[in-house]
Amino acid sequence: MRNFLTLFEKIDQTQSTNEKVLHMQNYFLKCEDQDAAWALFFLCGHRMKRLISGRLLLQWCNEIVQLPSWLIEESYAAVGDTAETISLLLPQKEKGLNPDHTLSDLMENVILPLKNLTPALQKEQILALWDQLSTKEIFIFNKILTGSLRVGVSTLLTLKALSQVTDVSREILSQRLMGSWEPTKDFFAGLKSKGEGDRYLNPYPFYLAYPFEGDLSTLGDPSEWIAEWKWDGIRGQAVIRNGTCALWSRGNELISNQFPELIEAFKTIAEGTVLDGEILAFQNGHPLPFAELQKRLGRKNVSKAIIEKITIVFMIYDILEFNGEDIRTTPLSSRRQIINNLQFSSPKFIHSKEIGQNDWGKMHQLRLESRENSTEGLMLKRRDSVYGVGRQKGYWWKYKIDAMNLDAVLLYAQAGSGRRANLFTDYTFGVWHDGELIPITKAYSGLDQNEIKELDRWIRANTVEKFGPVRQVTPFQVFEIAFEGIQLSKRHKSGVALRFPRIARWRKDKTAEQSDTLERIKETFF
Repeated sequence: MRNFLTLFEKIDQTQSTNEKVLHMQNYFLKCEDQDAAWALFFLCGHRMKRLISGRLLLQWCNEIVQLPSWLIEESYAAVGDTAETISLLLPQKEKGLNPDHTLSDLMENVILPLKNLTPALQKEQILALWDQLSTKEIFIFNKILTGSLRVGVSTLLTLKALSQVTDVSREILSQRLMGSWEPTKDFFAGLKSKGEGDRYLNPYPFYLAYPFEGDLSTLGDPSEWIAEWKWDGIRGQAVIRNGTCALWSRGNELISNQFPELIEAFKTIAEGTVLDGEILAFQNGHPLPFAELQKRLGRKNVSKAIIEKITIVFMIYDILEFNGEDIRTTPLSSRRQIINNLQFSSPKFIHSKEIGQNDWGKMHQLRLESRENSTEGLMLKRRDSVYGVGRQKGYWWKYKIDAMNLDAVLLYAQAGSGRRANLFTDYTFGVWHDGELIPITKAYSGLDQNEIKELDRWIRANTVEKFGPVRQVTPFQVFEIAFEGIQLSKRHKSGVALRFPRIARWRKDKTAEQSDTLERIKETFF
């Protein structure tokens, strides 16, 4: 446990990616496979399902420290994190568990068995452990209990460190870590195997594009690039192996049950095939708004009526495995030729076509027409590019259309969480309708640190009323809100919902009266 705590602190205290990799290397080299498996689980961003609510832990903590409930609430509001609040409230201790007590001991002998205990026994064991742990260990322990432990390192950096320790390539490690897996000794030992056998229905890591801004001519000869539409759906990977198939989202979630008609279509494809593409709601040869696709998401079972109402297709971008062979290092132009030669019998499959061939001017013009075609812009990919891992610059670019925007007034503000717990960073904005300001969206990003601090001071000085953690402010500050799409919505008071809203800029040059009206927004975008 102490070794993992030390790793957590070292990663948290440096911004250097090289140092983070070095710290992880040292950890993996020194620990046993069982401990390494659990550390890898958390380093890769996995989290335990919450075992105990933060509110209940705070209640138990208060029974120990005997402070007024209002002071506990104020302490939490100031810190913004349950685990950290408790670790600061409990008696401070430098030393805790025996150094020989490992992370896997804590997980398998203490934390996991808690889920099978009654609330009374859970409380008894947690309070006993708080008494044994150091202050820093209590923090980690509570973060795991509440399912909120996050380590400040990317999966790509973790893979880099693990690759250098195991002498297994990042690409192979990435695939072995895709899908669901249990942090066991045997699993970690399998990661270190030099064999390259694939794991049943595991997908490959997705290759992601960087945003492109500027002059297309800086990319060189346009004949070296493939341009295709950037479709507005869900990125997916279809894996057809061993007599069955699976559909994975970019977030590494198995979504086969949400699209049963696609699974049936994938069964018509030869085994040993893995396709990368976009899941789209599609009708009459045209994509439907993303909001229609959303109606299919998060369902364990999809009814026949929904399947018939919301038609789904799989727009094929790439092929990663063919005849059971990993072909990601084959040039893109060759991979696309393989797709063109395949015979797809199902209408559920559509090829992503090459557009604007060998002419930057045409590609730029097509980008301007993207919204009319219900796309988000263009994808630009080098013809000789391999299918990489994660987001890498230089070979794949997303050349998106400019965001939509509107001017709105700040109405409400709420403090953030974690490191921003002392600052108001969660904002609600409104526009005019029938002479009053009505909420239209929330936004949490877009301001730099100096602007956040300036706005925070203004919010505190101009609060009109408080509703728990939320403050209503004087309607004065105007902000330009950028967004990727807009839909009519019965769930919102304004009747519209914005997709991916964020703050584009603080409009100090405008008064609240000059901000947008709901009527003008509807006239512009509908």
